[in-house]
Amino acid sequence: MLFESSLRRELARSFGAALVVLLTVVITMMLVRALSQASRGEFDPQDVLLFLTYAVLTQLAPLLTMAVFIAVAAVLSRMYRDSEMVIWHVSGIGLSRFVAPVARFAWPIWAVIALLTAFVAPWANQQRDEMRLRYEQRGDLERVAPGQFQESSGGRRVLYIDRNEQDDGQGRNVFILSVERDGSESVLSARAWQVVTRDGVAYLVLRDGQRVLRAGAGAESAAQVSEFDTYWVQVRSAEAAPGASGRQSARTTWELLRDGSPSSRGELSWRTGLVLSAINLALLAIAVSAANPRAGKSGNLMFMLFAFLLYHNLLTMGESWIARGRVGMGTFMLLLHGGVALGVLLWLAQREQPWLQRWRRRPEAA
Repeated sequence: MLFESSLRRELARSFGAALVVLLTVVITMMLVRALSQASRGEFDPQDVLLFLTYAVLTQLAPLLTMAVFIAVAAVLSRMYRDSEMVIWHVSGIGLSRFVAPVARFAWPIWAVIALLTAFVAPWANQQRDEMRLRYEQRGDLERVAPGQFQESSGGRRVLYIDRNEQDDGQGRNVFILSVERDGSESVLSARAWQVVTRDGVAYLVLRDGQRVLRAGAGAESAAQVSEFDTYWVQVRSAEAAPGASGRQSARTTWELLRDGSPSSRGELSWRTGLVLSAINLALLAIAVSAANPRAGKSGNLMFMLFAFLLYHNLLTMGESWIARGRVGMGTFMLLLHGGVALGVLLWLAQREQPWLQRWRRRPEAA
């Protein structure tokens, strides 16, 4: 059918353009945020691109929802603005006839959104959390970058290792400042160092150096200087990162269903709500697009942005309310998504047959 084929072709072009623009903006913002987090030491700076990929996967479902919403509203608004909608109305195609073509165009995208929210986004969140844990739980020697002062994991030791051309577990020129629990400080410096592992414990073997020990705190404390040929320092080894994350957003959907706790139901309401909101917003875009072509389009754009932000803020608030036990999951989803769907259908019915205007005119005619 000419009507449906032309509509779906234009919807596809508009959806692709909107998605490219949204992805460009979001990736730029997330890249800046990822670089800031890497500079603060939250994850390995060498994994910025991988971390950015996981971050984009977690935000891809809302981006697809917004792209469909923008595409439907933009195409139908253009048809009203160019008086093309008048031709379709005269041909017997009302506004409600656009629901089926839009649904047939958007259902693969809705399926992708459901797949992303149920499986891909939790997996991406879990991978991001594991990257942070692995970087936080790395060993003291792994924290040290050659030519830079680096604090140890416990915060009581500062290490400096000179650059080494060969990464063979040994090098030259090492400096270690240690603060003990009793307040004493020791400064170790050596010309050569080597990493030795015995009985599963890693040691930093220092050769040809000296040790300055200052007992107590303050300027009155005496300093003891001693030289050594070999000095062994135990270093903290890397610990195995746990396999599961404590965040609900990083848990699988099956785990949330088996758990049944309020926090799990809150996360389930968020994931289910993303799919339902994508459907409701696509229908809302059909009703929003029916406007006076002589009026400016800024009003529609502002309303679209406000509706999208309000809907998703209500999803976030509902997740928090359900997790705290203030409202049930079924009650909230019925009130929010059912209420929006009912309001959109009534709006479409009023656009199709302005029964409300005729009902208002009846008392005047009487």
